[in-house]
Amino acid sequence: MSYYIGIDVGGTTIKGAIIDSAGKLYGEDSVVTGKGEEIVKGIAAVCGRLIALIGKGEKIVGVGIGCAGVIDGENGVVAQANNLQLKNFPLAKKVEERVHLPVKITNDANAAALGEAKFGAGKEYRDSILVTLGTGVGGGVVIDGKLFEGNKSAGAELGHMVIERGGNRCSCGRRGCFEAYSSATALIKRTKWAMEEDVSSAMWQSCTSDTAKGRTAFDYADTDIAAHEVVEWYIKYLACGLVNLANIFRPQIIMLGGGVSNQGENLTVPLQQILDREVFAGFYAPVKVATATLGSKAGAFGAAALWID
Repeated sequence: MSYYIGIDVGGTTIKGAIIDSAGKLYGEDSVVTGKGEEIVKGIAAVCGRLIALIGKGEKIVGVGIGCAGVIDGENGVVAQANNLQLKNFPLAKKVEERVHLPVKITNDANAAALGEAKFGAGKEYRDSILVTLGTGVGGGVVIDGKLFEGNKSAGAELGHMVIERGGNRCSCGRRGCFEAYSSATALIKRTKWAMEEDVSSAMWQSCTSDTAKGRTAFDYADTDIAAHEVVEWYIKYLACGLVNLANIFRPQIIMLGGGVSNQGENLTVPLQQILDREVFAGFYAPVKVATATLGSKAGAFGAAALWID
């Protein structure tokens, strides 16, 4: 039996899992994320406890790490991760020195995409895309079962293709990015605007513009015109981005993760209708839309899968 360790380094928590090649989970562990060199200590501590769970003498092939930031996967270096206070940091080498196992690293969104592709909603498909709808829009692309990362592992920044030229300003500084229209942040911003424009709406009666959430418009979409219009607006732009991704990569499935994906069929059904109608030659090579299934485990599972052929 061979085992694989996956580590998901987030802004607040380092989560780890140990799995076999079929994705069976043998143990999990976590620690609060530190800064700089402290991250290496945290990863090593998690790895040590995971190794202890399966006992001595068992074969652990390697450690995979999904880390936030700009990642040079080929050289095992975190090129830049501002929130983690890492720059040109040889993370793979540093962890190898502590855990005495080979280490591979990738971007955290790529790791989540690989996890869903191998063990989640995309496991029945060869080509898949994960789009995460959270504070921003992220995700990853899996082609023929392998991550597509692009030059210096800097590709597949799905949230930063422009879908509205000259549109809303994105956190990256450009205008009209997919992220500026389809993130949870964008949805909440649009919800607040609609509430303030129509103080008679059910949304305004249920909460204030300071407490509105990504689910607020969906909760009242069936009974409140303002909420319904927000949901229609959101789905229109989200579909635009998904159609672009479908036309460029033609995956068999696009999976939705992140907080907004909890809306389930309220999202996937209308999105599927739009993709079926608008994707080029969709009748010939259709693209399925579905919600991701691994949740918070996707990153660690995908990081471990960096070692699974």
